[in-house]
Amino acid sequence: MINWDDFEKIDIRAGTIISAEQFPKARKPAYRLKIDFGESGIKTSSAQITDHYNNFELVGRQVVAVINFPPRQIADFSSECLVLGVYADDGVVLLTPDKVVVNGSRVG
Repeated sequence: MINWDDFEKIDIRAGTIISAEQFPKARKPAYRLKIDFGESGIKTSSAQITDHYNNFELVGRQVVAVINFPPRQIADFSSECLVLGVYADDGVVLLTPDKVVVNGSRVG
């Protein structure tokens, strides 16, 4: 079990995907994403979401991500945030706001 103070350490924010490219160097099928988090800046992420989404439809979509993990090197790419999704039987389904929100809005 975690307590409220533990949860508050996780910086989860909404952002808009501004680019999504195929990532052939990843071990598992993935996209390289650039996400605009408003005042928190533009961050990159490697996301294994190819089962349900093509890279063209991702641009302009809002997503929810943890933005305060240290960068993680994946092949030749630095992933700066973790895009959140739900593991379904047929791949990952993104967590998204059900209405448009300001980029960088905090989840709580």
